[in-house]
Parts: sequence; C-alpha cells; structure tokens
Amino acid sequence: MKTNDIINLLHNAIEAENMGKKISQKKMAETCGISMRTYQEWRLGSSAPMAIPVVFNMLGMLNDADIVRLVRKINDGQKGAV
Repeated sequence: MKTNDIINLLHNAIEAENMGKKISQKKMAETCGISMRTYQEWRLGSSAPMAIPVVFNMLGMLNDADIVRLVRKINDGQKGAV
C-alpha cells in the first residue's frame, strides 16, 4: 500500500469517528502540526513522510491489543506535551 493511501484511509477513518463530519485538509494539517501544503502533498502522493512505512511495518509486528495500548500511550504523551 502506498503512503498516500494510508494517509487517505486515516483521514477518512477520523472523519467517520467524527460522525461523518468532513475535516478540512487545513484543520487536519493544523492538528498534525504540519503545513496544509505538506498535508496536501502527502494525500496526493507527490510527497510522503519517510517514517510512515517504517512505523507501519513495526506496528505490524505487534498484536492488536499491543497496538491499541501503544497508540493510546502515544496519544496520552502528546496531550501532556501541549
């Protein structure tokens, strides 16, 4: 799977979690701490964050429960850093 496909799947999943409410690329970019242009390029596939394939390969080595636990831990750490 291409990186932009992963970004688009994640964007759509986040919208679905938000009761189907559309989330603009600008808002998503702000939430991710990147420029809107960078986010647009990721979604189009003209540019990609190099770490994503590595991160997903590493996550693929874990069982589902460990993935959920790890993502929650990362999210908790992000909230504390703000």
